[in-house]
Amino acid sequence: MSTPTGVSRESLAFRNAIDVVRGVEPAVADAITAELADQRESLKLIASENYASPAVLLAMGNWFSDKYAEGTIGRRFYAGCRNVDTIESIAAEHAKALFGAEHAYVQPHSGIDANLVAFWAILAARIESPALKRLGARHVNDLTDADWAALRRELGDQRMLGMSLDAGGHLTHGFRPNISGKMFDQRSYGTDPATGLVDYDALRETAREFRPLILVGGYSAYPRKVNFRIMREIADEVGAVLMVDMAHFAGLVAGKVFTGDFDPVRHAQVVTTTTHKSLRGPRGGMVLCTSEFSDQVDRGCPMVLGGPLGNMMAAKAVAFAEARQPAFADYAQRIVDNAAALAEGLLRRDVRLVTGGTDNHLVLADVSGFGITGRQAEAALLESGIVTNRNSVPADPNGAWYTSGIRLGTPALTTRGLGTAEMDEIADMMADVLASTKPAAGADGKPSKAQYTLADGVADRTVKRAGELLAGHPLYPSVDLG
Repeated sequence: MSTPTGVSRESLAFRNAIDVVRGVEPAVADAITAELADQRESLKLIASENYASPAVLLAMGNWFSDKYAEGTIGRRFYAGCRNVDTIESIAAEHAKALFGAEHAYVQPHSGIDANLVAFWAILAARIESPALKRLGARHVNDLTDADWAALRRELGDQRMLGMSLDAGGHLTHGFRPNISGKMFDQRSYGTDPATGLVDYDALRETAREFRPLILVGGYSAYPRKVNFRIMREIADEVGAVLMVDMAHFAGLVAGKVFTGDFDPVRHAQVVTTTTHKSLRGPRGGMVLCTSEFSDQVDRGCPMVLGGPLGNMMAAKAVAFAEARQPAFADYAQRIVDNAAALAEGLLRRDVRLVTGGTDNHLVLADVSGFGITGRQAEAALLESGIVTNRNSVPADPNGAWYTSGIRLGTPALTTRGLGTAEMDEIADMMADVLASTKPAAGADGKPSKAQYTLADGVADRTVKRAGELLAGHPLYPSVDLG
């Protein structure tokens, strides 16, 4: 089928897809096109978001969505899975080559799913398997009721050590509101109060005292590199498994910006990640591991996962293939360069930053100096065309809901082609908005942590400046929905 003159293949594909959807539910088609318009018109600085390529987006909508394929490559619980085997194999091979991993499991539907697979794989390898060997059983179904009860107690009596939430850790690293906190006896390591940096000596002492089964590295709001060589030394010293959640910075590992001591795949036995964020793929998860844990990781379905999503694995395979191209390494370096430029621009305009800067893709700004909360800053910036998310800072007096900080990230705008000069201009816009935002009175007449006022004209002025900045960097320029 030929493409109409002046219409790209991508435009035709998306137009046709939306027309099909509109024929069934017009409101959904309208929401899809509105989302594209919103993303085109705003400065997206959410550190966990990006823009997947048209090839990745289109790979998500296909007939693999209709196929059940519990199990793994060559070992399925359903017949007719040869094509699923093909795309899962392609995705896994690309992932291993991209990250230099011994084994890759690409089925997890999200980051939390990847972490659950990792947790249970470690429990299976380090607790369940030795118990079965000790009891002379091949499978848990062969255990007596008494032995099974004892093993269940042992599985539920293990310890995890991870970064505290206010230092930049993640909810899935053993915190009570998340299932991981209900699975493990958890303790946190923090950062040096003076520098905001990981204190490895203090971490070592905590690990020696607590003796965790799993030492978790990785973060969602820590703006510096982590030395995973030292973390592996600490884990080995106390007999723990080093598991690293690199969901946020996987693209910097894939693009060889983080190497040596800062490459988690080189040092950790188990590494989890999402496949979007800085990796710029579809929404999903993945587990990389050494051969010691490969059999247990491959049992993620049916251990904690439902049937794998073949369409998403197809999109992951495409994204990993893109990330193996030389251009991706340049992209990853530009992410870090842009983050540094954004941080420097904010500092010059008297915006306080946690740790005083960044080594990675994100910047954590403490907005308390402006007399506002993170929630107020987030809302005022959104009104002004700048999309961020509020985030706790170390020892945050406003807690995890209102917060005292905002988290900023450069992967998405780097995808759009913005560079360091534009980052400085964005810093100027942000500083203008923050300085022009004041708390408003709540229903009780006292200053609110949520309500705010923004000086007249600031939002309109910033929206205009953002639009002018983005006009030279169109989003999905090959996609015209007509």
